[in-house]
Amino acid sequence: MFVVTVDFVIKPGFVDAFRAEMVNNARASRTDEPGCRRFDVAFSEKDRSLVFLYELYDDAAAFAAHQQTPHFKAFDITTAPWVERKTARTFALADSADLD
Repeated sequence: MFVVTVDFVIKPGFVDAFRAEMVNNARASRTDEPGCRRFDVAFSEKDRSLVFLYELYDDAAAFAAHQQTPHFKAFDITTAPWVERKTARTFALADSADLD
């Protein structure tokens, strides 16, 4: 499984609009993309401008397909000016057998 994490810092004045767009993007990803297994959106309780994503895909190809969807492209174009900083990382999920 392919894991993607993203940390966002949102510019003042755009937090509520960004949150709405992000939730819609996550919902569309979970609903419309067969390779997307999980798409969690977390908001900091102490600083409303901080947003964290945890995404789980079947493989890197499924994530690449996600980035080509109309909903992702629209989200990315709409929200890019609202983002002060974005840090994305990818990981390989440990096999559950490795954890036993």
